[in-house]
Amino acid sequence: MADLSTTFRRPFREQIAAFRLRLGDLVPTARWDDITRAQHDRAFMVAGAQKADLLADLAAAVDKAISQGTSLEEFRRDFRATVTRRGWHGWTGEGTKRGEAWRTRVIYRTNIATSYAAGRMAQLIEGNFAFWVYRHGGSSEPRVIHLGWDGLVLPPDHPFWITHGPPNGWGCSCYVIGARTEAGARRRGGDPDKRLPDDWQSRDPRTGAPKGIDKGWDYTPGASTVDEIRTMAAKVVDWRYNLAVAYMTSLPDRTRDLLVEGYRGLPSLADSLARYATRVSAAKTDAARKALSEREPIQSLGLVTSVQARAYREGAGRDLDLYDIAVDADAIRHVFVRHGDPAREAARGQIAVRPEDFGLLPEIFQFPDSFEWSDARSLQSRVLRLTKVVGARRYVAHFVLRPRRRRLVLLTYWVENIG
Repeated sequence: MADLSTTFRRPFREQIAAFRLRLGDLVPTARWDDITRAQHDRAFMVAGAQKADLLADLAAAVDKAISQGTSLEEFRRDFRATVTRRGWHGWTGEGTKRGEAWRTRVIYRTNIATSYAAGRMAQLIEGNFAFWVYRHGGSSEPRVIHLGWDGLVLPPDHPFWITHGPPNGWGCSCYVIGARTEAGARRRGGDPDKRLPDDWQSRDPRTGAPKGIDKGWDYTPGASTVDEIRTMAAKVVDWRYNLAVAYMTSLPDRTRDLLVEGYRGLPSLADSLARYATRVSAAKTDAARKALSEREPIQSLGLVTSVQARAYREGAGRDLDLYDIAVDADAIRHVFVRHGDPAREAARGQIAVRPEDFGLLPEIFQFPDSFEWSDARSLQSRVLRLTKVVGARRYVAHFVLRPRRRRLVLLTYWVENIG
């Protein structure tokens, strides 16, 4: 099996757009083949997952893995948390470490591979290449037939691409690249002299698909949604938000809320915020801070849900629908300066804020014990104060309203000792 991080590299906007087109239709299923072929271009499913909140949580976990390029191990932690929180039992692979490892690997790799292929398809169409080149992905246990297609050079309108556009089965890491000339195809590993065998269209009676292709994989991911992927990708400049506002506006309120709630419940989001705080703390020089701000200007906690928007509307003095919740480097530095010294915080009856404390912010925002609004005259804006008691500690977070950017941004944060 090829390493997906090597084969598919970092996520790109067309890939993320291709996956997010599926999030508008969370399909409950009993079996993996309840939806087939191009139906996957516009729908998200996990075999056996039938409840809307479970599907949304799984979709949020996959979206984070794709949009942020996170590892299989991070996805596995999110999967475990989701099935525990939602009480999902009876899924294939449940009960053993080996079974769980297999199931999570299938979900993770399949969604990354198909979204990658769909995104690349949009790029190939956009690039108007004269030739497409089939490349084998370098799997450690390659399919002989797939190796036989490696280097095949064909025009984009050749019928081969209708059924044989990779990936062509479970775990397949083959892909397609474009070339403008035969010489260019050769430079990219293609062989314009290679010919398809006469029986390339013959079907395997066991699968109903052409020989060498697994059942249900005889289609090209993204071919039915090329125009939509290109349109969405062109509209969005910044895909760094896990659930981009530009896409979320198109979803029904209930679907959007479920995805946001699922996102905020991911253990990997808590880990990402803690790591971000650690990187901010380690950036001591102006040059290091500038580089971090350019590379990672903010971390998103997701959007305000419709329920929260209604609850906060009066205090905010405005409609907060589709406002994003953000944490930036300046706020984290401020928190460490004001509330990061153990001795000073102890004198206040408080506990110094640590990087891992930032990982609690999604839970604090989603399930606060209390909230209140106040004026911040120096900022000419409103501030939302949230509290959450966890054990013998009370966490207090202030978020300032930024109407022009449609955001609530972390202003300050501290931890009170109530034990």
